[in-house]
Amino acid sequence: MKKILIGTHNSGKFKEIAYLVSNKFKKISPIKLKIRSPKETGKTFKSNSKLKANFFSKFVNFPVISDDSGLCIKTLNNGPGVYSARLAKKKGSFNKAMKYILKKLNNKKNRSAFFVCSLTYKSQNNKIINVQGKIHGKISNKILGKNGFGYDPIFIPNSYNETYGQMKKRKKIKIDHRYLAFKKLKKKINI
Repeated sequence: MKKILIGTHNSGKFKEIAYLVSNKFKKISPIKLKIRSPKETGKTFKSNSKLKANFFSKFVNFPVISDDSGLCIKTLNNGPGVYSARLAKKKGSFNKAMKYILKKLNNKKNRSAFFVCSLTYKSQNNKIINVQGKIHGKISNKILGKNGFGYDPIFIPNSYNETYGQMKKRKKIKIDHRYLAFKKLKKKINI
Protein backbone atom coordinates (compact mmCIF):
# COMPACT_ATOMS: atom_id res chain seq x y z
CA MET A 1 0.00 0.00 0.00
CA LYS A 2 1.27 3.47 -0.90
CA LYS A 3 1.99 5.80 2.00
CA ILE A 4 1.52 9.52 2.38
CA LEU A 5 2.62 11.75 5.24
CA ILE A 6 0.02 14.30 6.27
CA GLY A 7 2.30 17.06 7.54
CA THR A 8 0.46 18.44 10.54
CA HIS A 9 0.42 18.06 14.31
CA ASN A 10 -3.15 19.40 14.43
CA SER A 11 -5.45 16.38 14.92
CA GLY A 12 -8.45 18.20 13.39
CA LYS A 13 -6.52 19.00 10.20
CA PHE A 14 -5.07 15.49 10.10
CA LYS A 15 -8.55 13.92 10.23
CA GLU A 16 -9.93 16.24 7.54
CA ILE A 17 -7.05 15.71 5.12
CA ALA A 18 -7.00 11.95 5.82
CA TYR A 19 -10.72 11.84 5.01
CA LEU A 20 -10.14 13.63 1.68
CA VAL A 21 -7.11 11.56 0.58
CA SER A 22 -8.00 8.35 -1.28
CA ASN A 23 -8.06 5.08 0.67
CA LYS A 24 -5.38 3.61 -1.56
CA PHE A 25 -2.95 5.57 0.64
CA LYS A 26 -1.92 4.67 4.16
CA LYS A 27 -2.03 8.04 5.94
CA ILE A 28 0.89 8.65 8.28
CA SER A 29 1.14 11.33 10.96
CA PRO A 30 4.44 13.07 11.81
CA ILE A 31 3.52 12.51 15.48
CA LYS A 32 3.64 8.75 14.90
CA LEU A 33 7.13 9.13 13.39
CA LYS A 34 8.18 11.49 16.22
CA ILE A 35 8.89 14.33 13.77
CA ARG A 36 8.50 17.76 15.32
CA SER A 37 6.85 20.68 13.54
CA PRO A 38 8.99 23.23 11.72
CA LYS A 39 9.00 26.92 12.66
CA GLU A 40 6.48 28.72 10.47
CA THR A 41 8.53 31.66 9.25
CA GLY A 42 6.60 32.39 6.05
CA LYS A 43 4.61 35.57 5.58
CA THR A 44 1.94 33.87 3.45
CA PHE A 45 -0.15 30.68 3.65
CA LYS A 46 1.58 29.43 0.51
CA SER A 47 5.12 29.91 1.84
CA ASN A 48 4.28 28.21 5.16
CA SER A 49 2.54 25.33 3.41
CA LYS A 50 5.58 24.77 1.14
CA LEU A 51 7.97 25.16 4.07
CA LYS A 52 6.14 22.36 5.94
CA ALA A 53 6.08 20.04 2.91
CA ASN A 54 9.81 20.55 2.32
CA PHE A 55 10.59 20.02 6.01
CA PHE A 56 8.57 16.82 6.46
CA SER A 57 9.76 15.33 3.16
CA LYS A 58 13.32 15.22 4.56
CA PHE A 59 12.24 12.47 6.95
CA VAL A 60 10.35 10.13 4.60
CA ASN A 61 10.76 8.55 1.18
CA PHE A 62 7.10 8.84 0.19
CA PRO A 63 4.82 11.80 -0.69
CA VAL A 64 3.91 14.53 1.77
CA ILE A 65 0.84 16.73 1.86
CA SER A 66 0.81 19.75 4.15
CA ASP A 67 -1.50 22.66 4.72
CA ASP A 68 -1.35 26.13 6.11
CA SER A 69 -4.66 27.73 6.77
CA GLY A 70 -6.23 30.51 8.73
CA LEU A 71 -9.06 32.88 9.33
CA CYS A 72 -8.92 36.35 7.77
CA ILE A 73 -11.27 39.01 9.13
CA LYS A 74 -11.80 42.16 7.02
CA THR A 75 -12.04 44.71 9.85
CA LEU A 76 -8.94 43.25 11.53
CA ASN A 77 -6.82 43.93 8.41
CA ASN A 78 -7.41 40.32 7.36
CA GLY A 79 -6.02 39.11 10.70
CA PRO A 80 -5.29 36.81 12.39
CA GLY A 81 -4.49 35.30 8.95
CA VAL A 82 -1.20 33.37 8.92
CA TYR A 83 -0.99 33.99 12.67
CA SER A 84 -4.30 32.18 13.40
CA ALA A 85 -2.75 29.26 15.30
CA ARG A 86 -0.18 31.52 16.95
CA LEU A 87 -2.92 33.82 18.25
CA ALA A 88 -4.59 30.82 19.90
CA LYS A 89 -1.27 29.76 21.41
CA LYS A 90 -0.63 33.29 22.67
CA LYS A 91 -4.11 33.57 24.20
CA GLY A 92 -3.90 30.08 25.74
CA SER A 93 -6.52 28.29 23.60
CA PHE A 94 -8.72 28.65 20.51
CA ASN A 95 -11.64 29.33 22.84
CA LYS A 96 -9.85 32.32 24.38
CA ALA A 97 -8.72 33.51 20.93
CA MET A 98 -12.35 33.36 19.70
CA LYS A 99 -13.51 35.40 22.71
CA TYR A 100 -10.75 37.92 21.98
CA ILE A 101 -11.87 38.21 18.33
CA LEU A 102 -15.54 38.58 19.28
CA LYS A 103 -14.61 41.35 21.71
CA LYS A 104 -12.59 43.11 18.97
CA LEU A 105 -15.60 42.90 16.63
CA ASN A 106 -18.06 44.14 19.24
CA ASN A 107 -20.20 46.94 17.66
CA LYS A 108 -18.53 46.43 14.25
CA LYS A 109 -21.01 46.38 11.36
CA ASN A 110 -18.73 44.61 8.94
CA ARG A 111 -18.19 41.04 10.17
CA SER A 112 -17.12 39.60 6.82
CA ALA A 113 -14.30 37.08 6.87
CA PHE A 114 -12.80 34.26 4.85
CA PHE A 115 -10.95 31.05 5.55
CA VAL A 116 -7.92 30.21 3.40
CA CYS A 117 -6.22 26.86 2.96
CA SER A 118 -2.97 26.50 1.05
CA LEU A 119 -2.21 22.83 0.32
CA THR A 120 1.19 21.62 -0.85
CA TYR A 121 1.83 18.16 -2.22
CA LYS A 122 5.43 17.03 -2.59
CA SER A 123 6.16 13.76 -4.36
CA GLN A 124 9.07 11.48 -3.47
CA ASN A 125 10.89 12.77 -6.56
CA ASN A 126 10.55 16.36 -5.26
CA LYS A 127 7.77 17.55 -7.55
CA ILE A 128 5.80 20.28 -5.74
CA ILE A 129 2.18 21.21 -6.40
CA ASN A 130 0.53 24.02 -4.47
CA VAL A 131 -3.15 24.94 -4.55
CA GLN A 132 -5.35 27.30 -2.57
CA GLY A 133 -8.95 27.14 -1.40
CA LYS A 134 -10.90 30.07 -0.02
CA ILE A 135 -14.39 30.32 1.46
CA HIS A 136 -16.12 33.58 2.30
CA GLY A 137 -18.48 34.15 5.17
CA LYS A 138 -18.90 36.15 8.34
CA ILE A 139 -18.10 36.03 12.03
CA SER A 140 -20.99 35.06 14.30
CA ASN A 141 -21.96 37.15 17.34
CA LYS A 142 -21.00 34.38 19.73
CA ILE A 143 -19.28 30.99 19.88
CA LEU A 144 -21.74 28.46 18.43
CA GLY A 145 -21.40 24.69 18.18
CA LYS A 146 -19.05 22.08 19.52
CA ASN A 147 -18.02 20.43 16.24
CA GLY A 148 -14.94 21.09 14.15
CA PHE A 149 -11.79 22.66 15.56
CA GLY A 150 -9.93 25.95 15.68
CA TYR A 151 -12.13 28.93 14.80
CA ASP A 152 -14.97 26.80 13.38
CA PRO A 153 -17.53 27.87 16.05
CA ILE A 154 -17.40 31.57 15.02
CA PHE A 155 -17.36 31.24 11.20
CA ILE A 156 -20.60 31.18 9.20
CA PRO A 157 -19.94 30.45 5.49
CA ASN A 158 -21.94 32.46 2.93
CA SER A 159 -25.37 31.00 2.07
CA TYR A 160 -25.46 29.06 5.37
CA ASN A 161 -27.03 30.11 8.65
CA GLU A 162 -24.90 28.01 10.97
CA THR A 163 -21.24 28.05 11.95
CA TYR A 164 -18.76 25.36 10.94
CA GLY A 165 -18.92 24.38 14.62
CA GLN A 166 -22.65 23.64 14.34
CA MET A 167 -22.36 21.60 11.15
CA LYS A 168 -22.13 17.85 11.04
CA LYS A 169 -18.54 16.83 10.28
CA ARG A 170 -19.40 15.31 6.86
CA LYS A 171 -21.25 18.45 5.77
CA LYS A 172 -18.42 20.78 6.80
CA ILE A 173 -15.72 18.61 5.19
CA LYS A 174 -17.60 18.74 1.85
CA ILE A 175 -17.78 22.55 1.66
CA ASP A 176 -14.83 24.02 3.54
CA HIS A 177 -11.65 25.78 2.37
CA ARG A 178 -9.59 22.59 2.73
CA TYR A 179 -12.02 20.69 0.51
CA LEU A 180 -11.96 23.48 -2.11
CA ALA A 181 -8.15 23.33 -2.19
CA PHE A 182 -8.19 19.53 -2.30
CA LYS A 183 -10.59 19.52 -5.29
CA LYS A 184 -8.03 21.62 -7.21
CA LEU A 185 -5.22 19.28 -6.17
CA LYS A 186 -7.19 16.22 -7.36
CA LYS A 187 -7.37 17.73 -10.85
CA LYS A 188 -3.57 17.76 -10.99
CA ILE A 189 -2.70 14.44 -9.34
CA ASN A 190 -4.42 11.18 -8.50
CA ILE A 191 -4.66 11.39 -4.74
